[in-house]
Amino acid sequence: MSQTYAPINLEALEHAFEHFHNAHPFNHAVVDNFIEPAILDDLIKEFLPYDSPKWFYYKNAIEDKKALNDWNAFGPNTYRFLSYLNSPTFVEKLSRLVGVQLYADNGLHGGGWHSHGRGGNLNPHMDYSIHPKLGLQRRVNIIIYVSPQMQENYGGHLGLWEHDADIGRPGKLVSEVAPQCNRALVFDTTQNSWHGISRPLEQPEGVFRNSFAIYYLCDPLENADPRGRALFAPREEQKNNADIEELIRLRSGIATSAKVYRQD
Repeated sequence: MSQTYAPINLEALEHAFEHFHNAHPFNHAVVDNFIEPAILDDLIKEFLPYDSPKWFYYKNAIEDKKALNDWNAFGPNTYRFLSYLNSPTFVEKLSRLVGVQLYADNGLHGGGWHSHGRGGNLNPHMDYSIHPKLGLQRRVNIIIYVSPQMQENYGGHLGLWEHDADIGRPGKLVSEVAPQCNRALVFDTTQNSWHGISRPLEQPEGVFRNSFAIYYLCDPLENADPRGRALFAPREEQKNNADIEELIRLRSGIATSAKVYRQD
């Protein structure tokens, strides 16, 4: 990676981390103007059309989104950008800010490009804990929103919920992050970090909630949850629904999750 390639606003990242360790309901920071403008434009142009057959489609009662982590499908600007975010230079800087040694996931397991169309959904959930191939623990997410057409009133906010220890599920919705273009959310995934889309996506047809998702790993904590898939929770109107509970159970298991990713 060229020493002169500097695609992100490191000053903004450092400034945002001044509040990371005392944020509620779990450690997080919001970084505006994350990507340098000239590079951002090139990245936006390389996103695949929503109807491309290359996308992996999650469509069921608790999630409706498209994702792609295939390096061969990325254009040159995207390839270089993601390589930088997985580079030793950036990972060491992020490790210093977070306060723990992090490792890149070069396979982008669950990461890469994400896209939500009108009506897209992502129920409150906690991400997988132990990487199913590397055995390391997922520690930090960086989500970067890159859709210039998205507006506040279109919804699609990322909600952050408290953990209700009595029921092992999300409690109060504490914070919402609008998917404003060139805004990044960085958060710790080891703190019962319930997150998901908290406002319905009601954008016009042809407008998509596009984002980059980059995940970082660490040596497993002593009390690390062993789950290898995301654990979802029902929305208010889905509570006490036996079908939803069974879907959540199947979705959370490594051996059963692929059976329910898509339910037409």
